[in-house]
Amino acid sequence: MEPKTKIAAEDGKQDLTITREFDLPVELLFRAYVEADLLEQWMGTKVLKLECKPHGGYRIETSDPQGNVIFQAHGVIHEFTPNRKITRTFEMDGAPFGVQLELLEFEALTGDTSKLRIHVVYESPGHRDQLLQMPFAYGLNMAHDTLQEIMEKLI
Repeated sequence: MEPKTKIAAEDGKQDLTITREFDLPVELLFRAYVEADLLEQWMGTKVLKLECKPHGGYRIETSDPQGNVIFQAHGVIHEFTPNRKITRTFEMDGAPFGVQLELLEFEALTGDTSKLRIHVVYESPGHRDQLLQMPFAYGLNMAHDTLQEIMEKLI
């Protein structure tokens, strides 16, 4: 089955675009990104900090079954428009590439469907390509599938 989350990355560019349509009202899709308990469920990570406002910040971490931290990331929220847009930075602790800029746009398609568009800008084409060599697309599609399943229970 073809993944529902699409990633468009042109050769030689330092950005990419992620798009996904959901069978969810835009308000529910937005909540999945801004409520810590929901974010933890679909991302499978722990939210240590989540300040959804301009100049707010966030920090997440994922641990293995033994409790060892295997992934940490943080960033600053620059723009926050409920049900419409989040502009933020994202930086993985200890990663070989630096901070990236993420522009998340939430669009109502109908009363019951919505679209998420994420434009991500990296420091260089090389940094973007490093990320794409990881199981990034697979993991993101799985996370979005889980988001759909969790949020549709709230309808």
